[in-house]
Order: sequence, then structure tokens, then C-alpha cells
Amino acid sequence: MEITDDLVRSLLRDQFPDLAELPLREVIGGWGNQMWRLGDELAVRMPRQPGAAVLQEVEYRWLPTLADLLPLPVPRPVRRGVPSERFPNHWLITQWVPGEPADREFITADESGTTLATFLRALHQPAPDGVPASYRTGPLQLSHIDHFAASIAPGDDVREIWADAVAAPAWDGPPVVVHTDLHPANIVVADGRLAGVIDFEDLGSGDPAIDISTAWVLLPDGAAKRFFESYPMDDATFRRARGHAAMKALFVLAMAVNGERGLPGGKPTWRAAGELALERVVGRSTR
Repeated sequence: MEITDDLVRSLLRDQFPDLAELPLREVIGGWGNQMWRLGDELAVRMPRQPGAAVLQEVEYRWLPTLADLLPLPVPRPVRRGVPSERFPNHWLITQWVPGEPADREFITADESGTTLATFLRALHQPAPDGVPASYRTGPLQLSHIDHFAASIAPGDDVREIWADAVAAPAWDGPPVVVHTDLHPANIVVADGRLAGVIDFEDLGSGDPAIDISTAWVLLPDGAAKRFFESYPMDDATFRRARGHAAMKALFVLAMAVNGERGLPGGKPTWRAAGELALERVVGRSTR
């Protein structure tokens, strides 16, 4: 169904009248959810499809607890809308995280490497009972890299990085809490510094390498050096993380290509971020 400003406003009036007259403006972006900024401090997130509504349940259940432990702003849920005749799914009102997504404003400050490491160390704690296992941290397979062939052909150097990640020993520690989806649109930047993390719908438990990969995708060399100094890991985790970074770089580039072709879900503004990420993955072979 079409989700309009009028629909969101009417839902607010029905379910949260104390918020209904705050300024409302749509935020462009996202796949599973359509988002509006509500006033200066809140956001409304409306699932576009039933699957997104299911994922919101994980965020609604766990993010309030995690937010107290995390050293960066995150979109803590503050209200949950219920299904109605106007809209068939649950929907969320969350805190707004100020800044720009990292596909629009790049991280330039070296201290952001330490900031990211501190954030991930706080997040990567043994997962409590009930946090779902993440399919994204499951066994790596050589064939996974071919998923992007329709949009962008992986070069031999990228295939070698992925093959090395597949060959690395699997994570043998306890499953930890992982974000799993730390691509540029889910990282918030302000004045070149890492300023927040958003979109925890794919939160789960598993191998921390999926999140560590962000060091390649987002951080310039000086910040990456600080990250690896602040987040110790064994060689196998480093190799798996670098493989995940290669896949994320291909994903960002594929979304850019799809956007340039006018395909649904494409992100034409992502090319610069994807090209930078791929350069870092290929060139940053050691810590």
C-alpha cells in the first residue's frame, strides 16, 4: 500500500495524539521501511512489507536494553503503533539520531576508528537468550560472491580475498550480539566523525567478523589503524572480516549500478562510497 504523509498523520492522531501535531517530513532512503522525521527528536518508521514488520519486533524487543550499554546514539524505540484498519502492521516511533548517513558524508576523523572499536566492543557481548541467530554470520561459501555478478563483476583480487575468508577457521567463541548490517546508509556522521548507528532490524547473534568488516568499508587509513589497535582479534577473525568487507563493498557498488540503471532499490549516490570501500579492501591486507 502507498504510505503517505496524510496516512502517517492520521495514525498519529488515532494512536498518539500528543505527538500528532509535530512537524512531519519524509526522509528519503531505506528498503524495508519508509521513515519520517517527527519534530526535532523523533522518527516514524513504517514497514513497507510484512517482512519488515517482523524485523521491527527484534529491534523493539532488544534495542532499549542495548541502548543503555552502547557509547553512541542509536534509534531507541519510544512508542509502538498497532495494526489498524488504516495500516495492517505494527510501526515504530524512535529517537532521531542527528547527522548524515555515511553514503552522503564520509568519515574523515582518525578518532572515529577508536569510536567504532569502542562501540563494537560494547555491542559484541555474549548474546542473551532470545536474541535470534543471524543467518548472515553462518558458514561462508565460495558461491556467495557470484550473487553480485549481474551488477558488477568481482575482480580476481576480490575473489582471492573472499576465498581466503572462506578458508579461514570458523568462529569458535560464544555467539555475540551483532548488528550485521553496518553499510554506509546505517552509519551516521557529523563533522567527519562517527556520530551514531541506526537500523538494528537485522540484529542477531553470531560471529563478530560481520561487524568488524565495517573498518574497511568506512574508515580511512588513519582511523582504520586506530580501530585495529583498539579491537584485538585473532588472524582467522581478521580474514573472515576482510572477506565480509569485500562482499559489503560489492553490495554498495551493486546498489550504485542498479540506481544508475534506474532499477528499483538502486542507490545512484553510492558509487563513491563503494569504490572507496573496494580500494580499502584490496589495499589493506594487514592490520
